[in-house]
Amino acid sequence: MSRKPKKGYFVRGQFVAEGSELDLELKRELKGTDESSRTDLKRESDELQKLGEELLGLRAALFNALPLSEKLVDAVAEAKRITNFEGKRRQMQFIGKLMRKLDEPTLEAVKQALTEQNTVPAAEAAALHEAERWRDRLVADDDALGGWIETHPATDSQQLRALVRQARKDLKTGPAGEAPRQGKAYREIFQLVREQLAVHGGDDHAAAAAAQDREEDA
Repeated sequence: MSRKPKKGYFVRGQFVAEGSELDLELKRELKGTDESSRTDLKRESDELQKLGEELLGLRAALFNALPLSEKLVDAVAEAKRITNFEGKRRQMQFIGKLMRKLDEPTLEAVKQALTEQNTVPAAEAAALHEAERWRDRLVADDDALGGWIETHPATDSQQLRALVRQARKDLKTGPAGEAPRQGKAYREIFQLVREQLAVHGGDDHAAAAAAQDREEDA
């Protein structure tokens, strides 16, 4: 016979069961909390919700590296799809609630990822975006794989083909409207592509861009 889940709430990532000694202690503290402390708690809650909102604009490579729960990842993906104002507002409140359940190390990782995105030089940001575009094209299009190997001959083509095959196997589309889930191979393709772009740069970058333009025009 399954046990009913305990009722309670989270405080800074720690679950507090209703009726527990910690719950009673927190309620006693709350009764004696002055208005300034209540304002601090409200401000902390608002900051966490704002942090959750900023996750929506976090670059995929940084977002995928964060140790977030599946529920929070799905909530962010859902928020990106919602266009209705009221629906978006409610979804962001839900994300804020999930953010309040994160422990301190995870919150710090989120802040560092957002800081990294906001401080990355423009040239590096462009290179990261190009690597992301190439990764997605390699997984989606067989012709892109041949084009990449042709313009980046130093690439380990056998390794790249194996990663692309695995990424396609890992891809789980799920029900209509849900964001696909990506596996380890998907992230490794990004790293491989990023390294090749960083090593060659210059003329190689121009050749790759020209090849991409030709394929798009075809």
